[in-house]
Amino acid sequence: MGAAMYGQRAWRRKSAKRARSSGRYTGAHEGTALPRSPQSVSQAPSNPVVIWFGRVGDMIMLSALLEILHRRYGKPCRIIGAGTWTAEIYGAHRDVVEVRCLGRHTAFFLDPEWWRALRALRAARGCPVYVCEDFPSKLPRVRRLLRWSGTPASHCVFMEDMLAAAQCRGQAPEHWVDRLVELGRCTPPAFREADFPWPEPAPRCAPRLTVTPEARAQCRAWLEERGWLDRPLVLVQPGNQRTMKSRSRPRLAADDHKAWPLERWVALLQDVHRRMPQAIIILVGAPQEAAFLEWIRGATKGPPVHTAVLSLTRLFALCAVSHSMISVDTGPAHAAAALGLPLVVLFGAYPPSLWKPRSAVGSPVIGVGGPPTASRLDQIPEPVVFEAWCGLLERLRSTIPSPTAS
Repeated sequence: MGAAMYGQRAWRRKSAKRARSSGRYTGAHEGTALPRSPQSVSQAPSNPVVIWFGRVGDMIMLSALLEILHRRYGKPCRIIGAGTWTAEIYGAHRDVVEVRCLGRHTAFFLDPEWWRALRALRAARGCPVYVCEDFPSKLPRVRRLLRWSGTPASHCVFMEDMLAAAQCRGQAPEHWVDRLVELGRCTPPAFREADFPWPEPAPRCAPRLTVTPEARAQCRAWLEERGWLDRPLVLVQPGNQRTMKSRSRPRLAADDHKAWPLERWVALLQDVHRRMPQAIIILVGAPQEAAFLEWIRGATKGPPVHTAVLSLTRLFALCAVSHSMISVDTGPAHAAAALGLPLVVLFGAYPPSLWKPRSAVGSPVIGVGGPPTASRLDQIPEPVVFEAWCGLLERLRSTIPSPTAS
């Protein structure tokens, strides 16, 4: 092990020396790259590279940026993320040609995917690189990857730099989707902006996901097997990142601002059934949340409530054919909106102005709670959520043309 570590350190010193001598990337605030003239239109870049070590909701919102870059540069994007969900989300997306999933907590020198991403970057040094990551604890990983791959600093655009410049102008976007769209307007210094103009017609500037024909067929078969094929489906997503960690003994942690009390979930499920008795109500979650979903279902007396533990691709297919969703502020809520599913979202400490899911097709999204109204989900009364969902039904009804309409 000692010899291996020594070899890694020696290789790193040699790489850093080569990077300094060639004017390669040194990272934001770590040095200055040699000036480069903008790239001519005849030297078209390779596929844009997008780097973000985000969670499920982050990576779904990222699709707004991917469409912009695909259309600006004429080639689908390569994504470098952290976590296997990135590959699930973009396995069949038109704006993505490749996904690299690094280990979230694996030391880089022990992570095979880190070295594969390094080699891929080194083989495509002429590509534009868009870094969406803005967490101070994660940025060093990104900078090391760019520096060791020899990626020129003049080929990179950083979210933190874009936001800092926008704040100086007093024009910093607040919502994360707006930030990603603004980043998509930026052009790395090595490229001429006129060669890669803003797309016409204008992009959607909102997240959008893809459901494959195979996933749709599997979902249809799953519904038909249960006799639910022609019934309206109301999905309820009660879990979040914290609930995925307690597989055997479901509980709501006192410091979890996204935890809504059990009795309120039970009351909500009962109210939804009374308001829409023909609907199939399904508690949905990841496989790690099976016990948590059963805990809520078992406490619900009277109305039939079902559970479904799903992979992301199966969840996307189910969202595409459902009636509506009620969800906490978490990744599946962003998936629902990106697939055009009307939904109500419960917010705790994070404001809806920053994280409220966006829909590319204009489907309604109603947010309840969040600052300054609430800083925790348990501060949101059950009737407020139920009334928001009833308001969603009214909005859906108003969009259906009457039989006498011309």
